[in-house]
Amino acid sequence: MNKLYIGNVSAEASEEDFETIFETWNIPHSGPFLVKTGYAFVDCPDEKTAMKAIDVLSGKVELHGKLLDVEHSVPKRQRSCKLQIRNIPPDMRWEVSAIKGPNVSFVFLRAIEKLNGSMMENCALKVSYIPDETAAPEGPPAAGRRGFNARGPPRSGSPSLGARPKVQSDIPLRMLVPTQFVGAIIGKEGATIRNVTKQTHSKIDIHRKENAGAAEKPITIHSTAEGCSNACRTLMEIMQKEALDTKFTEEIPLKVLVHNTFVGRLIGKEGRNLKKIEQDTGTKITISPLQDLTLYNPERTITVKGSIEACARAEEEVMKKIRESYESDMAAMNLQSNLIPGLNLNALGLFPSGTPGMGPSMSHGHPESETVHLFIPALAVGAIIGKQGQHIKQLSHFAGASIKIAPAEGMDPKQRMVIIVGPPEAQFKAQCRIFGKLKEENFFGPKEEVKLEAHIKVPSFAAGRVIGKGGKTVNELQNLTCAEVVVPRDQTPDENDQVIVKISGHFFACQLAQRKIQEILAQVRRQQQPKPAPGVQPPLPRRK
Repeated sequence: MNKLYIGNVSAEASEEDFETIFETWNIPHSGPFLVKTGYAFVDCPDEKTAMKAIDVLSGKVELHGKLLDVEHSVPKRQRSCKLQIRNIPPDMRWEVSAIKGPNVSFVFLRAIEKLNGSMMENCALKVSYIPDETAAPEGPPAAGRRGFNARGPPRSGSPSLGARPKVQSDIPLRMLVPTQFVGAIIGKEGATIRNVTKQTHSKIDIHRKENAGAAEKPITIHSTAEGCSNACRTLMEIMQKEALDTKFTEEIPLKVLVHNTFVGRLIGKEGRNLKKIEQDTGTKITISPLQDLTLYNPERTITVKGSIEACARAEEEVMKKIRESYESDMAAMNLQSNLIPGLNLNALGLFPSGTPGMGPSMSHGHPESETVHLFIPALAVGAIIGKQGQHIKQLSHFAGASIKIAPAEGMDPKQRMVIIVGPPEAQFKAQCRIFGKLKEENFFGPKEEVKLEAHIKVPSFAAGRVIGKGGKTVNELQNLTCAEVVVPRDQTPDENDQVIVKISGHFFACQLAQRKIQEILAQVRRQQQPKPAPGVQPPLPRRK
């Protein structure tokens, strides 16, 4: 584990730059730097040196305006990491887990070292590594530049060099099963579910605590498309056997949960896609009505009736169509990733791949929290709060933001201030829902667009940068975003030496203006940092 991968590398970076950085920080290296577009590799003489380089440089040292990401370079077969832990005490709760990513690989190797043979309730744990069977084996080294081996698939942020087969589908399979069969699926001391996960190479989560008292419980299956289908078929067989053993006479249909985003394409024009799946598989398929959807539960239930084999074939066809739709949406999202700068569109839940109502986890650490004051009609406060505060609580949970209504004292009696605190994605989701709620509750006319005013605070020394010379920047900002942006003159800075910028417009105009202003502030903050020694920037706070 002595080879390092260096990511987030500027196109201007050279081997000499890295030589200077490693020399400045007194980090020896045992080979030349292999510098590619966007990333680089280097060998360290030992593991201690490699760990020092990661600790000292990663997220702390800037080169040509970019903070370097430094991590261990991991062999291809270890980039998808699974650990098998055996000989666990029978009364311990069991959960199968698979985690992907280069950093995790190193952690897992350490876990094997530390855990293997450890005692737990008089049982010696047995921990072993499960390699990625889909990764190509490490063959003989190809002739690389200056003796470096040819590399495997590109890392995040590196140029595409061809894709290898995915270990897991980005879209999990989500099923609904009758609550009375959950015990049979888990089995005595978890034995049944362990066998299913092992045989199908899947990670299966049974959400027993969701919807207490409900007649059905959701199950999420993470695996390849084939693994998901095999797990689905096996779970249906387990339920069918349990039904026979308990003399349960009702039909047990297959129920698949699908985000509403994909349902239209699953049905197809005039229902052709769905009819074809029914005809090809000999099943009857129905879809739950739109009326059952809520903002916090955007999934619809696809109910498939037929034999186990027929239902299994239908599941394959349904999920094939869903995955095609997802990949199409992701491609479109990548093309428009710069639509609103500074916003991680994948984290918004617009392109779902996880649990209902929530987007996928953000993959770039934890962005800084922002505070926005959004002004709404005073009469709309009750609608935003909801009965016994339920709506604002749900909205806060859904968006991942703190949302509070400011007291009315000393303000325009026709308006109330909503204080929203959270990162950019949380701001987007919270503000979007507030704009939508005001339209739904008829606080704006049927043909009238919802336009609100938002205030954000900026350091007083940065206000001039937002305005620009002769008002050039703020004018360009208004032309670009279609929002009205005003930095009131002669403001007295508050106790934090901040002044207010007012933004007015429809939702997307407000969002784009907020992001552009935050982009300007980020540039100002970077320029305010103390000047470093030639060639190397001083350490910055390590990202969490």
